[in-house]
Amino acid sequence: MMGLVPAAPTPGERADPIHRAVQAYAEEQPRLLEVTDRWAALITRLLDDAGINYLSISARTKSVASYAAKAIRYAEERPGEDDPFEAITDQVGVRVITYLLSDVDAVADLLADQLAVLDDRDMGQETAAKGRFGYASRHLLLDARPGRGEAPMLRPASVQVRTVLQHAWAEFEHDIRYKGTVPEEHVPDLDRRFTLAAGLLELADREFTEIRDRIQAGVAREERGEDPRDPRLDASDLAAFLSARFADAGWSRTDHYAWISGLLLELGITSMAELDALLGSVDDATIEARLAYKYPAGAVRRLDDALLSLFGRRYVELHGNAHRVDLLSARLEKLRAEAPPE
Repeated sequence: MMGLVPAAPTPGERADPIHRAVQAYAEEQPRLLEVTDRWAALITRLLDDAGINYLSISARTKSVASYAAKAIRYAEERPGEDDPFEAITDQVGVRVITYLLSDVDAVADLLADQLAVLDDRDMGQETAAKGRFGYASRHLLLDARPGRGEAPMLRPASVQVRTVLQHAWAEFEHDIRYKGTVPEEHVPDLDRRFTLAAGLLELADREFTEIRDRIQAGVAREERGEDPRDPRLDASDLAAFLSARFADAGWSRTDHYAWISGLLLELGITSMAELDALLGSVDDATIEARLAYKYPAGAVRRLDDALLSLFGRRYVELHGNAHRVDLLSARLEKLRAEAPPE
């Protein structure tokens, strides 16, 4: 590992801060691996609990070689400034890939509500403000908020939130520009083509959002044959039912529909007719008011809250909820709180 650290500087050279910073990072980096796993688990739990739809969550700890290269660039771009060790804030990185642009905002709003935001940059807006198409991603620098029940983290996390199309563009552009060799005479045409591709992908992101909104507004409930060997509600049928029942809710992750079908089975609910009749007694407006959603709750989260309101502690103590008893208990307290006087 030490071979990646810049050689000891000669007297008078400005590389001393770089050398010290990289040495310090090389010693600390193994401990950051666990911190990275904790950040990934925390963000996954927050998004899953909120019912926000996403494609993937990944995390990485910055390598010593990558850190050394960035420390050198930092010193070159900011001559005479402080030691780069604390200034390089992406030592722990988490990336959330969503399907739609609206989900990017939902993820950012949720994380801002639950964690301390040290920095927030919308790179897409910054690019658009210059009248150009190009790199688009939401960059958040987050720290655990004291008093919210989260264990302190050794380092903040640099979190990127982007759509799958934005991610494809960024990865391909990075691979070509930084790993490929482009003849100088082709650079202007390459820039033009990347700009064109960015514009097309932005248009595609908007069209996907429109498709989702149209489907949610006029979803058709189709009857499908169910596997007689599986007593659970069919996940696809449940998704269609919830899209109609909670028309203003976003889509949830595909695996979450199957998961909550298992909870319904534990409650003895095995048909859409039973579920429909059960939800007919639910006061959605009261639930929304008492839980005060600050981000678009997905359809599964909305059903989750409805079942919690109906069954109370029985729902909390279901086998399928064993991993989130404390979370559901706190939510149940809000649901059963007395309404504030008008």
